[in-house]
Amino acid sequence: MDIAGSVWSFAAVVALLTLTPGLDTALILRTSVLAGRRPAWGVTLGIQVGTLTWGVVTAAGLSALLSASRLGYEILRWAGVAYLVWMGLRMILARQAAHDEPEQAVRFMGGFTRGLVTNLLNPKVGAFYVAVLPQFIPEGAPHAAMGLLLAGVHVAEGLLWSAVLIGFASLMSGFLRTPTVRRVLDRLTGVVIVGFGIRLAVTD
Repeated sequence: MDIAGSVWSFAAVVALLTLTPGLDTALILRTSVLAGRRPAWGVTLGIQVGTLTWGVVTAAGLSALLSASRLGYEILRWAGVAYLVWMGLRMILARQAAHDEPEQAVRFMGGFTRGLVTNLLNPKVGAFYVAVLPQFIPEGAPHAAMGLLLAGVHVAEGLLWSAVLIGFASLMSGFLRTPTVRRVLDRLTGVVIVGFGIRLAVTD
């Protein structure tokens, strides 16, 4: 398979992954509804920087080393579990989603930090890259450059999908930002995030 063929094939695989509703989708939608477009783009860019980091680390061989180290993987996994459960429970237990949100979360950098940390503390992302990325690197191609290119494709698709989500939330802002809907969305997102944390904890 040549480089162009590898890129298109990888793009098709990660497109399915990107479009599947998950933790990233829940975080982006919630932030867009409760805090607005700017913080939502902060979350989006944080997630994508994390994705790009995993791709580069995998291409450099460091992520494979993490996969081979049971202790390293477990430390990262349980840190991710603790962070997701903590974040989800805060959303579930907040009395007023619109007012109990910490100040940093309604700013761009607060959203960026949340997206980045959520992505980097998810070892499943690293495991995905370790399992999938090498299959799309043609023989003779420079691993680091090819890994960066493929991760860039994943990031580009993620940005496009995030733009759709943020645009949808903006169009529906009049309905989605009513107090009742915001509380329901906050609780629902919290449940989803705690669920991802629990799944990460019980999945070996």
